[in-house]
Amino acid sequence: MTLKEYVKDRTVFLLTNFVLFIIVGGIMMLVGINSQTVFLIFCIWFCPLILYMLIEYFKQKAFYDELTSITENLDQKYLLPEVMKEPETVEGKALYEVLRQANKDMHEHVKSFRDRENEYREYIETWIHEIKTPIASTRLIIENNQNDVTRNIQEEIKKIEEYIEQVLYYSRSNNVSKDYLIKEVPLVDLVRKVIKRNSRDFISKGISVNLEKVEGTVFSDAKWLEFILNQLIGNAIKYIRERNGKVNIHTVRNEHNIVLTIEDNGIGITEKDIHRVFEKGFTGENGRQFGKSTGIGLYLCKKLADQLGLGLTITSKAGEGTKVSIIFPLTNVNFMQ
Repeated sequence: MTLKEYVKDRTVFLLTNFVLFIIVGGIMMLVGINSQTVFLIFCIWFCPLILYMLIEYFKQKAFYDELTSITENLDQKYLLPEVMKEPETVEGKALYEVLRQANKDMHEHVKSFRDRENEYREYIETWIHEIKTPIASTRLIIENNQNDVTRNIQEEIKKIEEYIEQVLYYSRSNNVSKDYLIKEVPLVDLVRKVIKRNSRDFISKGISVNLEKVEGTVFSDAKWLEFILNQLIGNAIKYIRERNGKVNIHTVRNEHNIVLTIEDNGIGITEKDIHRVFEKGFTGENGRQFGKSTGIGLYLCKKLADQLGLGLTITSKAGEGTKVSIIFPLTNVNFMQ
């Protein structure tokens, strides 16, 4: 707040006093009071008034400067009423009370939305738990009635299970810290497990897998890592259309991290799409071409990787293939043996 702004805000008050003084001064001149006396009355009238306004200005300026400084240094601006001192002025107290009420109302709204979100997530998780029973029964029926039709149904069941798994992880993706369990994860075991899950697709599409240089152990949540890796390998399988498809998986140990890379020789991603593949709902040219992409898989992988403290990068060239890397930092909880 500048002095000019302060005076401008009190223009009406000052003009009113000047008009009143002119009227009073005019009356005094008409009744024969000399100009020196009128000037003395002017000084007696306006000097205390201006002095009071200056004191008020500096008090208010100090208050608003402190308020601005606290706000600029706060990461979460809504905490301002919690950290600011209660002011002494009437205007400051009114502002303080308004901020406290607004803050209280905001917290109540946030709590309401969180409760609704939790209820919705619990419903989704319950639904997923319930739907697994008929799926398991369907699988059992298929196992007891093997033929071309049931084998095709089995493939579709596998896709349904993957979509269900994606929904489950999506619903939990904002609360990874409440769900994960940190333990030693040998990367080669993790990769082999995911390859085994997708073995039927590798065989049916004639895709070869190279795991020659996968090694190292990290500390992380095996279940979340398996989901991320399964999404990435699933994408590699999905976007390989030729019979001579190849997926190369390897690790590289650097000074500060381990990098697990999944590389395929699929259709690749165009240059204009590559920077947006982690955006929620973005399907790009490949999504329109294949018509089955949801734009959720890579978005979810990036979100989960961020929450686990992992890096996730992707490079690609249209017509040549795609390379996705998971970067495991070598900190106190991630290391390679």
